[in-house]
Amino acid sequence: MFVEHAPVLRGFFVRRGARQDAEDLVQETYLRLLRAHAGPGESIANPEAYLFTVALNLAREQASRRRWSTLPIEDIEQLGQGLASGECVEDAAEREQRSQRLQALLATLPEHTRAVLVMQYRDGLSYKQIAERLGVSSHMVKKHVVRGLAVCRRAMADREVLR
Repeated sequence: MFVEHAPVLRGFFVRRGARQDAEDLVQETYLRLLRAHAGPGESIANPEAYLFTVALNLAREQASRRRWSTLPIEDIEQLGQGLASGECVEDAAEREQRSQRLQALLATLPEHTRAVLVMQYRDGLSYKQIAERLGVSSHMVKKHVVRGLAVCRRAMADREVLR
């Protein structure tokens, strides 16, 4: 069933503006189907209809989160300053340039990843708290943190090599 419907679901999420998260949403759809199927009670009469109902609900949730998760530039600046403050030896001008590069880099991250990083580093929330706020699993939050930090570190390191 997964092999048959995954491409259709992926396209469904992409058409609804979730290009970056489409694969994650497809997997979350199947995970919810499996949980419902494995739980006690009646079996699902029409798994395909249930699958697309879950997908529609996930797309609505994702769109809702996307509306409120846009970050003001001040939040991105604070996160950039927090991440850039790791080196004490840099003079103020270099720190400011690094902060500006990091802010620009954060602005290029997918909204979900950027929101997760801000909630963790600015707000000090745990993976579990972030997961509850976004309606995703803690594993998904960790995935966004790892992905976001890897992109930031790689881009900052590439920038240093070019100097």
